[in-house]
Amino acid sequence: MNKEELCYMPAFEMREKIKTQELSSLEITEIIIERIEKINPIINAYCTPTFDYAREMAENADKMVKNGEKLGLLHGLPTSIKDLIITKDIKTTYGCVIFEDNIPDQDEVVVKRLKEAGIVLLGKTNTPAFGHQAVTDNEIFGKTKNPWNLERTSGGSSGGAAASVAAGLGPLAIGSDGGGSIRIPSCFCGLYGLKPSFGRIPHYPKLGLNFITLSHYGPIVRYVKDAALMLDAMKGPHESDQHSLPEENINYFEVVDDKPKDLSIAYSLDLGFVKAINTEVEEAILSAVGKFEQFGWTVEEAEIDLKKPHMAFSTLVTAGLAHDFESYLDEWADKMTPNLVRLIRAGTTYSAIDLLRARMLRKAMYEQVSKLFQKFDILITPTTAVFAFELGKMFPNKIGGRRASPTAWMSFTFPFNMTWNPAATIPCGWSSENTPIGMQIVGRRYDEKTVLQVSKAFEEIAPWQDKKPNL
Repeated sequence: MNKEELCYMPAFEMREKIKTQELSSLEITEIIIERIEKINPIINAYCTPTFDYAREMAENADKMVKNGEKLGLLHGLPTSIKDLIITKDIKTTYGCVIFEDNIPDQDEVVVKRLKEAGIVLLGKTNTPAFGHQAVTDNEIFGKTKNPWNLERTSGGSSGGAAASVAAGLGPLAIGSDGGGSIRIPSCFCGLYGLKPSFGRIPHYPKLGLNFITLSHYGPIVRYVKDAALMLDAMKGPHESDQHSLPEENINYFEVVDDKPKDLSIAYSLDLGFVKAINTEVEEAILSAVGKFEQFGWTVEEAEIDLKKPHMAFSTLVTAGLAHDFESYLDEWADKMTPNLVRLIRAGTTYSAIDLLRARMLRKAMYEQVSKLFQKFDILITPTTAVFAFELGKMFPNKIGGRRASPTAWMSFTFPFNMTWNPAATIPCGWSSENTPIGMQIVGRRYDEKTVLQVSKAFEEIAPWQDKKPNL
C-alpha cells in the first residue's frame, strides 16, 4: 500500500488496522500530515492545523492499544473540525475577523464526544464568516478551492471540511449545516455528507442565535459506513441543549448494511417551487433514482408543493445574524465580508409580525413534508441544481439557460433544515466538466437509519471512490 492509498482508506478499515497495530495511529497521522503540508497550500482546506497535538493524540492512541485499554469508536482516526465549532485551547475564528484571535476555554459537546471516541485532531477547517453563505471564503483565510477543479468553488459553508476529505487530507470531517452547509460542499467535492435529524447531535455551547433551530452537525466522509460510525460517536441527548433528542438505542454502524424491504421512494426535481435545474443534473438524478428498482423498491414521482420557502428561510437567518452581530458593525463593518454586513443590516428591518409570518410558512412546509412521508419512506431530489461553479462567485447567474436568483441553485437543501428531516447527499454522476453531481436522500424525521441504509445500498451499486482528484 502506498501513501496515497492509505490517505484514501475507509476510516472503518483504518480503525481495524490500528486495533491490531498492523498500522499505528502515529504512522497514519504522519503520512496524512505530510500530505496536508503538500496539498493544503493548493486548496486551502485547513485554516488552523494542530499537528503537534495530533501527534500527541496518536501516540496516546497507540499506547492504549498496546496496554489493552478500552478503545473508542473512532480510536486513532485522524479527523478535522470545522472552524464554526468551539474547540478548547485551539483558535476558533468563526471565519470572521472579529474573532480572529479567539481561543475558547472549553470544547463543544460534539468535540468532547469525538475526543472521547478517540479521534486524532488534525486541525480546524475553513468556513465563511458565521456560515452565512454557501461558498467558502473569508477575510482571514481566503478561498477554499475545489480539489476536482481548482478554478471552482468547494461550496460551503463546510467547504474546508469537504475539500480536505476529497483531497485525502483526513478520512473524517465534522461539519455544520444550517441550510445545506454539509450537503452542498459534499456534493461539489464528490463526497457523502449527512445532516441528521435536528437535535440528534447536540449543540452546546453555541455562539448567539444565528441559525438557531436550523443548524445541524454531521459527518463528511467518502464512505457511508464511516458516516454511520461517526454518528454513533456523536449522537445522544445533552441536558444543556433543549432541542437534543433522546437516545434511540440504534447502532447505526451495525445496521447500515441491512437493506429495507418494501421501501417506497418518491422523487422530485422541483419540490413544487424550483424554477430551473441544470440538464446534466436532472439526467443524473433520473438515472440514479431508477437504480433503486433493482432492490424491489417502488419509485414514484412526488406530488409536493412547498410555498415561499426562500422568504421564510431568509427572514429567520438574517434576523438571527442581526440579533447577534448588529452591535459589532460600527467598529467592524469595513473589515467584514460585505455580503455578511448586508445580511445583518437586512435582518434589523424585520418586525415581530414578519418573524411570525416566517414561522407560519415554516409550519406549512413541515406539514407538506410530513404529509409526503405518510405515503413514502424516502424522498429523492438533486442536492443542488448545478454542479460546482466558478471560484470567487457567490452563485451562478444562470441555471439551465435561465437567469437565477442568488439562492436558486441551493433550493433543494434548506427546506429540510426548516423541517428537521434527516438528509444526506451522495455522488450519483459526473458532469461533462468532470465535476461531481450529488443526489439528496431525505428521510422521515428521526429516521437516520433508513437514510443510511438507502445510501449504503446506492453506494454498493454505484460506487465512486475509485475516482480521485488529480492534485
